[in-house]
Amino acid sequence: MSVAILRLFSRSVRALFFGAALCAMLVSVGCSLGSTDRRVNALLKDYSEDLHSDAAIPKRVYKPAEAYRNPDQTSKKVETVNPSAKDLPFNQAAADRDVVKRLDQYADLGYEGQLIDLADAFRIAQTKSREFQTAEEEYILAAIRLLIEQHRYGPRFFNDTSVTAAGTFDTTNDDTAVRIVNELRATQQLPYGGNVEARLIWNSAELLRRNVAGNYSSASSLVIDANIPLLRNAGAIAQESLIQAERNLVYAARDFERFRRQFLVDIARDFFNLMAQQSVISNQQRSMTSLGDSQRRTAARVAAGREAAFETRRFEERVLATRNGLISARERYLLSLDRFKVRLGLPVEKNIIIVPTELVVPEPEITPERAVELALENRLDLQTIKDQLNDARRAVANSKNQLLPDLDLAAGLTSSTKATKQTSNFDLDFGRSAYNASVTFGLPLDREIERLNLRSSMISMERATRGYEQFRDNVIVGARSSVRDIDEARFSVDLAERRVEIGRLVLEQLRLEEAESLQITDAEDQRLQSENDRDSAVRDLRVAVLQHLLSTGMMRVDREGQFIASPGMGKVEARPINTMEEKSAADDQKKDANALPARPGGP
Repeated sequence: MSVAILRLFSRSVRALFFGAALCAMLVSVGCSLGSTDRRVNALLKDYSEDLHSDAAIPKRVYKPAEAYRNPDQTSKKVETVNPSAKDLPFNQAAADRDVVKRLDQYADLGYEGQLIDLADAFRIAQTKSREFQTAEEEYILAAIRLLIEQHRYGPRFFNDTSVTAAGTFDTTNDDTAVRIVNELRATQQLPYGGNVEARLIWNSAELLRRNVAGNYSSASSLVIDANIPLLRNAGAIAQESLIQAERNLVYAARDFERFRRQFLVDIARDFFNLMAQQSVISNQQRSMTSLGDSQRRTAARVAAGREAAFETRRFEERVLATRNGLISARERYLLSLDRFKVRLGLPVEKNIIIVPTELVVPEPEITPERAVELALENRLDLQTIKDQLNDARRAVANSKNQLLPDLDLAAGLTSSTKATKQTSNFDLDFGRSAYNASVTFGLPLDREIERLNLRSSMISMERATRGYEQFRDNVIVGARSSVRDIDEARFSVDLAERRVEIGRLVLEQLRLEEAESLQITDAEDQRLQSENDRDSAVRDLRVAVLQHLLSTGMMRVDREGQFIASPGMGKVEARPINTMEEKSAADDQKKDANALPARPGGP
């Protein structure tokens, strides 16, 4: 019997599995990850270019699937680290420790670190930021979901092979049958409902006996079946998942581009905040220097009997307060700097030096009404919300379709060969074919759930309409507000500049009059505070202009993450500058390409 089984395989399985293996190989090649990535990238390229030429196209380098394996991923027992209190060491700090020295060490980041200006920050954020990578992946996943739906509506091939051995334990019956069935089938969903399936079935069997040769036979058949709905589930509803996937990829392309523009504004805002904090630290350091000079002058006057002794104490108190302000400013800066590293996707342990950078976008001459027109015309997110109204309308139509009665058409055609002893028996005789056709009508006796779903979709449509109207109103409010914010920020800058000039004049007058040291110190503090206010106002103005461009849909970002100037703006680029009216020590240091600020945590 074993010889007969081997003979059966030698005659049939070779021919059968060669064809099946070839088909499977061709299909598997088309489904490799390399081919998938190429199709995804081509789809992303098409949809990104539909927006405009500057839209970014995600470019990802993926790890092989084996890289995600971990020996612990199948472990049933997961180890937890939770030592008892006796195993947790704790060292008490000395009460007389030099806290000031340690705080200075925290702020003194040293002279080693990566110099980062605003253009670098934009560039790094486009490659390393976790926020950016997540937004990029959402876009890629939308493309993958579309490819899945497109594949469902294309021809799909399957091949199943089964081997069956049957017999009995009855010693009086020596018959044992071996049967091999191979079914190669192709399915195709129809664009307006239903599907067609074609199956090529090859069936071979051999009846094995103990003392005689096997009785081998084979037969083939071609079966074509079609099921087509004529009422319920017929029409555009049949392509609902494909239609939605196509539209979702458009939405994803818009969302990704909108995110890139918003991300540029957010990075710029964080960078400008760091610059403003640097200015505060610089001013605090200048105030410390000035206080030291005034304290020494006062001490000399007290020693000469020209001032009372308590004046020295008053200056000591002022020095301590200023010192505390400097320490607090440094700590806020270091915290903001660490958070900025996290946002850029840089290691928190990495030392970076923020290089003050200028990105001066001209202030627009525009009315609130014109800003609203631009926003309603150009905002990508508003376009998406508006297009989603049609998704909601389509959902109502689909729900209404489900109330229709069932009327389905089914048809089939079967053509077979005669059972012979030939291994490759595929000579179909269409003259012996059989067909069948049927029409099934189902009365809509129970459509309560469908009616409830229809009402639910109608409510969702109303909610979507209100959501669009509210979003549109918020866009209008944001566009109008962005114009006022620019004018307000410009007024604040002008006012702060006047205060700085007034403070400078007051300080000069006091020094000419040889006023008391404390009066001069107060005037210096007021001038430094006005300079801090001026720097904050300049930051707010820069951000207000960028936010206006974002609110009106006029912001454009190139594929490297840099700002693109529109015609009329002139040349706009991020370039390193010297802050604080070129009055800090960084002026002289930057003459040497290798020089760094005296304290990188500061300006």
